[in-house]
Amino acid sequence: MFDQLSQKLQRVFKNLRGEGRLTAEHIEEALKEIRMALLEADVNFKVVKQFVESVKIKALGQDVLSSLTPGQQVIKIVRDELVEMLGGESASLNFPAKRPNVFLIVGLQGSGKTTSTGKLARWLNRNGHRAFLLSIDIYRPAARAQLAILAKDLGVPVYPGVGAEDPLKLCRAAMREAENSGCDVLLIDTAGRLHIDEQLMQELRQVKQAVGPAEILFVADAMTGQDAVKSAQEFHTQLGLTGVILTKMDGDARGGAALSIKAVTGQPVKFVGVGEKADALEPFHPDRLVSRILGMGDVLSLIEKAQEAIDQEQAVELEKKFREDSFTLEDFRDQLRQMRKLGPLEQILGMLPQVGPFKDLNRVKVDEKELLHVEAIINSMTPKERAHHQIINGSRRKRIARGSGTSVQKVNQLLKQYVQARKMMKQMSSGMMGRLGRMKF
Repeated sequence: MFDQLSQKLQRVFKNLRGEGRLTAEHIEEALKEIRMALLEADVNFKVVKQFVESVKIKALGQDVLSSLTPGQQVIKIVRDELVEMLGGESASLNFPAKRPNVFLIVGLQGSGKTTSTGKLARWLNRNGHRAFLLSIDIYRPAARAQLAILAKDLGVPVYPGVGAEDPLKLCRAAMREAENSGCDVLLIDTAGRLHIDEQLMQELRQVKQAVGPAEILFVADAMTGQDAVKSAQEFHTQLGLTGVILTKMDGDARGGAALSIKAVTGQPVKFVGVGEKADALEPFHPDRLVSRILGMGDVLSLIEKAQEAIDQEQAVELEKKFREDSFTLEDFRDQLRQMRKLGPLEQILGMLPQVGPFKDLNRVKVDEKELLHVEAIINSMTPKERAHHQIINGSRRKRIARGSGTSVQKVNQLLKQYVQARKMMKQMSSGMMGRLGRMKF
């Protein structure tokens, strides 16, 4: 989403680093380019103006201009101001003492409310809570059925409310059911409209008064840019939002909504949707997003993804196989499967810092189908061939290619990659063990 903005800002910073000593003119020119980059990214113009003014005041200070590394000082100021614009620290959900805690999920039709409700329920259940779902969208055909299907797939209880057409009665009944079921969070998927109207707001105000929600979360489609920001502002004026869920953050929009919504509404972004799968909802960390925009990577999020997706016992066993040089093609296939659990590879590469060997990796276009071809090739081998790649001669390669629907060239390419990966991993493992052996405890 932020590729263009990231490239432009990194170009500005590269020019600043190239200057041995910064002048007020250098900073003015850099700020002009930063202003243009933010406006082209569809950031609210008032937010851009305030941001640039704040950076300018700090960057023109005598401590910065007289510093031995003025370029780095300016970069730090820009980074800190971007983090502040996005909300500063990560905002957590509110969980008052009363049970169940009610979360109202609101927004316009088509923004992804129902899907986000299901994703949030899954996230809550994986983080020590018990979620209960309810849809009070009595207007859109099959809206409640859609939530019921999601709930079934996720293994989350849902209040069916068959035949009930009064949102307030549905809410009260679902609250009782959630309490009786031992659930501590009731997520209410509310009705939406194609645009904001008084009838919708009146209904939402009545629901708010009836259930006393701990959270009112506005679901905004990041692809709609400043329209999402305007809608969020209107909902906040009418209802008093407590946070925002930004969907479609994995899309190719310019990112203006993400960078503007906190500054305009005053309410923090609490979660972002980064894909269509049930686990593609992540807590929003302003500092991590800014690090990615500035090419510094987001290693913390990558580690968290790995911890969630990778089996620790398998990881220990794999490290042992590297050391003993017993890493087979079957292990190679299993590792590719583990990698795919982390999410789209382009997204993973974007989390690496754009320096050294990782430079420009975020611009690499990865064909996910190639990974499926690799898996098909390995699956077409016999167990003996997977364990002993040396026995795969010309005739075996032809058979494997036919069985996997690929070519002999692709089979050769895979075997070459496998041998290189095995050699590299053995060297890395041996080097690490050697360093540990030389350490004194």
